[in-house]
Amino acid sequence: MKNPSWIWSLAVIVLVAVVSYGLFWLTQGKPLPEGFVYGNGYIEGRDVKLAAERGGRVLRHRLLEGEAVSTGDVLVEIDPVDADEQIRGAQGELESLKENIAVIDSERDTWRHHAATAKRQLERVRALQTKKLGTQQDVDTAENAVKEAMGRLQALQKQRDSLNAQMEAAGATLALAESQRNKLEVAAPLSGTVLIRAVETGEVVAAGQPLALIVDLNRLELKVYVSANHLNRLHLGDEARIRVDGVDREFVANVSRIDDFAQFTPRDVHMPDERQRMVYGVTLALDNPDGLLKPGMPADAWIRWDATQQWPASLPVPAS
Repeated sequence: MKNPSWIWSLAVIVLVAVVSYGLFWLTQGKPLPEGFVYGNGYIEGRDVKLAAERGGRVLRHRLLEGEAVSTGDVLVEIDPVDADEQIRGAQGELESLKENIAVIDSERDTWRHHAATAKRQLERVRALQTKKLGTQQDVDTAENAVKEAMGRLQALQKQRDSLNAQMEAAGATLALAESQRNKLEVAAPLSGTVLIRAVETGEVVAAGQPLALIVDLNRLELKVYVSANHLNRLHLGDEARIRVDGVDREFVANVSRIDDFAQFTPRDVHMPDERQRMVYGVTLALDNPDGLLKPGMPADAWIRWDATQQWPASLPVPAS
């Protein structure tokens, strides 16, 4: 006796329902244990844009993408021709002013001698006048000689003061030129890895133009977002575990910063509860001594806000 076709149809429907139900439960993430909060984001590094404080032509550079550099390493050298010319100009101005000052000082010595002589002559003719041996004309002549000498000394002093001010300005110009000359060697501001090189030898660069991007790969960050419900439970220093695809290990991190303002959920961030539209950023700091982590890697993170809880053997990604 043959089974009716409707029995087979019913069996297929039941089988499909069972399989679908099983797949539904298999694809659902396990709930997080109490005392933990989940977040995800992208690995970030503390990066610095290397730039020259003074523009010019790049004479040579030591920038190789992927190469490690240390703080203070000279990475880019700018052609010093223009800077050296400015220094020579400032030095020449100083030398010229020194020569002028020497001439003024020599004239001042001469007129000091004239003034002293004129004063002695004035005293002598006044003494002769009291003895009826000199005339008023002699006194007037002697007084005029004193006035001339003193007037000349005052004029020379004003010139000397003006030259002193010019010397001070020229000295400042020279110091600035030498300071700018020292800035033609661009050194690494931190130890890290050259991620991007943005300059070539022979290229003319402007002051402040980015020359390279250096990232500290030994100390990385991961910014995750949590809802207001979890925010008050988190504290600076809370331990976290981080996992990235393709790396068969977990990384230990700690909460280093908690934003004090809410924002809308970033588009590229998955939240366990998509109904949470307003979230708070939480930054996790982690060491990367083996260099396994790279900026831009997507990562999952679990933060333990209750220190009495033990870390579970398996860290589940909660269901959406």
